[in-house]
Amino acid sequence: MNHIIIKGARQNNLKNINIEIPKNKLTVFTGRSGSGKSSLVFSTIAAESERLLNETYSSYIQYQLTQYAKPDVDVIQNLPVSMVISQKRLGGNSRSTVGTISDIYSAVRLLWSRVGQPFVAYSNEFSFNNPAGMCETCQGLGYVEDIDVDELLDYDKSLNEHAINFPTFGPGHWRGKRYTYSGFFDNDKKLKDYTKEEMDILLYTEPKRLKDAPEKWPRTAKFEGVIPRFRRNFLINDGFEKKRWLDEVNRVVTEMPCPTCQGKRLSQRILSVKINGLDIADFTNMTIHEAIQFLDDIHDDKAAYIIKPLREQLQSLISIGLGYLTLGRETPTLSGGESQRIKLIRHLNSPLTDLVYIIDEPSVGLHPEDIKNINEIIQSIRDKGNTVLVVEHDPDIIKTADHIIDIGPGAGKNGGNVTFEGSYAELLESDTATGHALRQHHQLKVPRTAEDFISLQHITKNNLKDVSVDIPKHVITAVTGVAGSGKSTLIKTGFKHKKNVIFIDQKPVHASSRSNLLTYTGIFDDVRVFFSKETGLRKSLFSYNSDGACPNCKGKGVLKTELAYMADFTQICEVCNGTRYKPEVLEAAVDGYSIADVLRMTVDEGADYFETHDLITSTLKSLQSTGLGYMTLGQSLDTLSGGEVQRVKLSKFLIERVTGQIFIFDEPTTGLHEEDIHVPVTLFNELVDGGNTVILIEHNLTMMTEADWMIDIGPEAGQNGGQLLYSGHPKGLLDVKESYTAQHLKNYTNEE
Repeated sequence: MNHIIIKGARQNNLKNINIEIPKNKLTVFTGRSGSGKSSLVFSTIAAESERLLNETYSSYIQYQLTQYAKPDVDVIQNLPVSMVISQKRLGGNSRSTVGTISDIYSAVRLLWSRVGQPFVAYSNEFSFNNPAGMCETCQGLGYVEDIDVDELLDYDKSLNEHAINFPTFGPGHWRGKRYTYSGFFDNDKKLKDYTKEEMDILLYTEPKRLKDAPEKWPRTAKFEGVIPRFRRNFLINDGFEKKRWLDEVNRVVTEMPCPTCQGKRLSQRILSVKINGLDIADFTNMTIHEAIQFLDDIHDDKAAYIIKPLREQLQSLISIGLGYLTLGRETPTLSGGESQRIKLIRHLNSPLTDLVYIIDEPSVGLHPEDIKNINEIIQSIRDKGNTVLVVEHDPDIIKTADHIIDIGPGAGKNGGNVTFEGSYAELLESDTATGHALRQHHQLKVPRTAEDFISLQHITKNNLKDVSVDIPKHVITAVTGVAGSGKSTLIKTGFKHKKNVIFIDQKPVHASSRSNLLTYTGIFDDVRVFFSKETGLRKSLFSYNSDGACPNCKGKGVLKTELAYMADFTQICEVCNGTRYKPEVLEAAVDGYSIADVLRMTVDEGADYFETHDLITSTLKSLQSTGLGYMTLGQSLDTLSGGEVQRVKLSKFLIERVTGQIFIFDEPTTGLHEEDIHVPVTLFNELVDGGNTVILIEHNLTMMTEADWMIDIGPEAGQNGGQLLYSGHPKGLLDVKESYTAQHLKNYTNEE
């Protein structure tokens, strides 16, 4: 009973492995990206724990829960209930904040309702999600949407030249014809020459019937100004058209602070309640560090029993490196790493024990200085009597493990075996990719010489304090600093309006279970043409979204049966065996491979198979060069990790061999094993050698040693950060005493 025993695990690429995991210990799972760590920890252990727990509930409750298929494993014994703490963003909408998601705002509302003066309401009315407390103008959102007329109109054009600068308002579109056919305007007259009266008619006319309407005017139609029509179709109505033209809508529509509450979300009655001169919104707009200082200045006996636990909750946020956040920060704006850490603090004070906590790369988004706090939290969860399983690449977290399990030796089909079990000291001596990476000695590279610079001037946003800095062209620049120091704000704000900027982040590509690597890179069409030419069948038959779809599962590969209040029953389609295609399509083979066989190939295998087809091969080789050779060609894009998404995006630009661009990467080492960091390093050097500029927002020390130039922001997070500590060749940073990056980089390279 002292171990979780797993026998015959075959999920995804796992090679029928048997393993025993010690209970009440911290076990870290290591191995290359795609080796099978997640298949073992998440798709096998976590999925089976969740599935078995769900089965204990009634059919009605099971119907409401996430459904988990039984993993491909013979036996799992002594399996506790699992708590999965993933990197999935908290999501939500603008009504969800750090304060509401962590439940800290409940205590804040109680404090203002009990201690604030004058007394006007009980705590529930201090919620901006409560109609009794929210600002009536903005309905508790803090902002109102308005139309930027200067974005909507091109004053140098006439109506016939598409002066209404929105796709569906062109002169040939029915919406555009409502203006060109109205008879009110000279359709060849530039908007800049309109009289005030003409412009008011064009923009602001409320819907009205036309008397003596021109011949082309639709008999039943009403004339309506551009602004009310746009507002009705794209602001009030949140339907298909808005989603279809979302990028264009976002260009034209601006969010403005609510004129009534000035962005505070609450009614004037609620905002009239003050503690030491501040209303509740003033408090939630403070950083966590500032909020604690504010609480320390409240000297009220009846407030003490509210403040003590509230202060402890805020201190927990600081302990995980989030002291720079505000309670009013909207959860959709949080990164995956920030979301994960907020989930972690929910469990810090939990009285539950004997659970298995499963944590996915807690180092993501964290500077080495911040990782010390994360290690303490993970160990405290273990010390309460829980088992902690961590999937991780970071050496500082691996070092703290009681037990380490390495999966490999390679990725995809070349992984899936247990290559090591033991202690950190034993791992260092092992003949594994992880052991080899941990034994490596690192030193700063000899930097390239910079000649031209990009100037960022007087940037003041969030916590940045009038920062100006010159960034060299045609070199690799690493922008560093603790989490929340202002790195991303500096780069995103500084490059927002500059030309030739390609920002490659980890945000998911818009994908469904029907999209895959081939569809995203644009070569699935070429693959289908190839099969059509070789077999003589129509091209459309080789699409599972079209004529080639299995008639039984409609190209999904699985059949889902809804059983009323019981859990949905999902099974592999018995006609196509999960391949998604009609039988006659599966029978059409080229060199012994059907289209379904090709979709099951890895990128590496596909590059060999299509070696005589230049376009397909060059695309697959660009994916190989980003380290994604282990992925299958038919893998759904919605299953990719953040780091994998980033590399897929990069592959598109490698195909085009662009030059003269500024590439900005947000933590490109996310999800990468230390042994594989040379892969993006090689690509970044190739981009620079090809005449491009590369800027990395990065925490990884190995990647820092490969930079030609470093910009360090800090020294701390939030209001204690936002200063330019250093800009120059990497070696010079080591002399900056107030820089945490300098301290860790000095230790990492053994340089003085």
